[in-house]
Amino acid sequence: MARFYDELADDYRLIYADWDAGMRRQGRALDALLGEERVAVLDCSCGIGTQAIGLALLGHRVTGTDLGPRAAARAAREAADRNPTLPAAAADMRHLPFPDARFDAVVRADNSLPHLLTERDVHTALAEMRRVLRPGGLLPASTRPYDDLLRTRPTSTPPQVHGSPDGARPTIGFPLWHWHEDGEHYDLEHFPLLPEGGQWRVTVRRAVH
Repeated sequence: MARFYDELADDYRLIYADWDAGMRRQGRALDALLGEERVAVLDCSCGIGTQAIGLALLGHRVTGTDLGPRAAARAAREAADRNPTLPAAAADMRHLPFPDARFDAVVRADNSLPHLLTERDVHTALAEMRRVLRPGGLLPASTRPYDDLLRTRPTSTPPQVHGSPDGARPTIGFPLWHWHEDGEHYDLEHFPLLPEGGQWRVTVRRAVH
């Protein structure tokens, strides 16, 4: 799984029509949950910084970890480009490298938790998040609406099309979902289509949810 997100780090923006706008929007949404004080936050599945940078821009003291070292490094670079400091490192959310009660809030956003395919792994990850969270702290977590997805079993989501700065051909990103017979898991294939010369370069990345 670390390999999937490390490979995705270079093209992760293609998941969003406008990644910067999405990052700031999610930062504001999480900030509203955290209250008026600026607090110490761990984003334990930070990816390239979508939520972590949004919160750091609003003055929170954010630390990021991600299973993929390249993704975590990209988050730190993206933050530096926008001025806030974001310490970020590779770490498994089931084994967080922090002392007990270190953070006022722990963020677990997007769709990282469903990559843990057993109840034991999910419980281990949640227990670790609780361990590094101070008593009375906040743990906002989000995931896809799986009750609806298990009922409808979609096979794709709409592609995201991005214009290029030079006005040349756009880049395109889209996923395909291949559902397992058990009806609970699916193989995800993510396809970024990038213009290269007079042709398209296509990369396929796969993961299991």
